[in-house]
Amino acid sequence: MNKIKLIIWREFITRVRKPSFLIMTILGPVLIAGGLLLTTYIASQESTTHHVLVIDKEGVIGTKLQDTESVKFFIDGQAWSDSSFKSSPYTVRVNLLPNVLNVPQADLYYKSLPSEFAMNTIRNELEKAIEQAKLRDANIDKEAYDRVRKPLDLKKFDIEKVSTQSFAQERAVIGFFFGYFMFIFIFMYGVQVMRGVMEEKQNRVVEVLISSVKPFQLMMGKIIGIALVGFIQFMLWIIITTTMVGVGTSVLMADKFDAAALAEQGVTAEVQAELMKQDAASKMDQSKIFALIEQVNIPLVLGVFLFYFICGYLLYSSLLAAIGSAVDSETDTQQFMFPVTVPMIVAIIIAQMAVYNPESPAVLWCSLIPFTSPIVMMVRVAMGSAPIWQLLLSMALLIATFIFTTWVAGRIYRTGILMYGKKVSWKEMGKWLFYKG
Repeated sequence: MNKIKLIIWREFITRVRKPSFLIMTILGPVLIAGGLLLTTYIASQESTTHHVLVIDKEGVIGTKLQDTESVKFFIDGQAWSDSSFKSSPYTVRVNLLPNVLNVPQADLYYKSLPSEFAMNTIRNELEKAIEQAKLRDANIDKEAYDRVRKPLDLKKFDIEKVSTQSFAQERAVIGFFFGYFMFIFIFMYGVQVMRGVMEEKQNRVVEVLISSVKPFQLMMGKIIGIALVGFIQFMLWIIITTTMVGVGTSVLMADKFDAAALAEQGVTAEVQAELMKQDAASKMDQSKIFALIEQVNIPLVLGVFLFYFICGYLLYSSLLAAIGSAVDSETDTQQFMFPVTVPMIVAIIIAQMAVYNPESPAVLWCSLIPFTSPIVMMVRVAMGSAPIWQLLLSMALLIATFIFTTWVAGRIYRTGILMYGKKVSWKEMGKWLFYKG
């Protein structure tokens, strides 16, 4: 045990002292926070303003289309040639096709491709105008129609907890976030374990180490040591990124509020109503967030995450360590890496499926199968859809599989770590499992 501790400390202190660790610890949060803030800033800025010319030869549109900051509408009842449109200040031309009330179709021509947001605005405004034209032709009162056409607000309630609204799908997203975080950590630092074993094998350092420790002790020490480095780096990333995003968001929001305060000095009643509407929507969103947090069993989710986080990492990193010990170069790892990475990719796909269809048989089985359960079970636990017996069975199967794969990896590791200059096949690795000694 003391030898494993020494190996853990050696792996930990060697990697922490590297300049690359310090650079990535600082650069990682800067890139993540910078990307988030840049995306937020760009999204808050006004996009290119499109001047949309609507050709309505049949006079279908009887009301003015509602302009936005990025889309301005102009209606003309005369046909326009392509050359006239090209020389005009309009950026988009929409030709309403004949009999558009019965066959709602239109052709859109553009000088610069509108964004998806602008396309949705154009489509929605034209659909509303065509709908109003149909109502006029049918002598149907618009206000009465709006009262009849109100969408159904379908709230979800768990029969066991009928007093509170259910946010099962939103909780599934939280579980998927934890699972995706786990996937990144396992893949990133599991590959580091493999590369670390390969480096020591190529540099013949392992020959010196093997003389004083067992191969299995060396493998476990390396796995745990690199895990500690990764865990500390990830925690630093979370703390630094959260701080930077918080400060950056407050600066961006402060600018927004200042602009709103200046605008309020000469604000119109329509703008005031819109601001009040946005404020009410914001408060409603906040209340939903608090209700969602209350429904998540945070201690259980964190405890399950910690268990699957550790066991999932140990499971995959032991296999990757065995691969690293069996090959001489990184190019030789491709044939062995594929079977190891496929279950993780499948787990991400099934976890996405679980967000929309948590009762799927594929979700159930993948939450029990050890190679996919760390990611998929997180979604079910966050949703509260996993019975306790299934959770315990999944944990027991993961522990049993980890013990078995560690034994298999140890058998491969003890032989492969001293093999040089030989191309290894699956058949050869299978023989190593039964070597004595």
